[in-house]
Amino acid sequence: MIIAWRIMYTTMLGRVVPDMLCNNVFSDSEWKAVYMILHKKHPPQIPPTLNEMNKMIAQFGGFLNRRGDGEPGIKTMWIGLQRMRDFAIGIEIKQQINNIETYG
Repeated sequence: MIIAWRIMYTTMLGRVVPDMLCNNVFSDSEWKAVYMILHKKHPPQIPPTLNEMNKMIAQFGGFLNRRGDGEPGIKTMWIGLQRMRDFAIGIEIKQQINNIETYG
């Protein structure tokens, strides 16, 4: 139920308040992981908007983000959020390994 709530919450909130910064909903490791994987560069200092982030996440779930496609649906967000979490965990582990090697 909690997972279903988060999927609906992020999807609908992105439609209602699209200009809100995504770091109000997603952790830094989550939104930065999505940005780095999708754009293959370091994330910006200012987080993207929630609407932009939802579209990025939905692309991992099969959303094509074409001009006439409209907003991402629940199913593409569900799959994308699963992949986002995997990416975020991977990046967190990489940072921990780097910290151990640096200070260890």
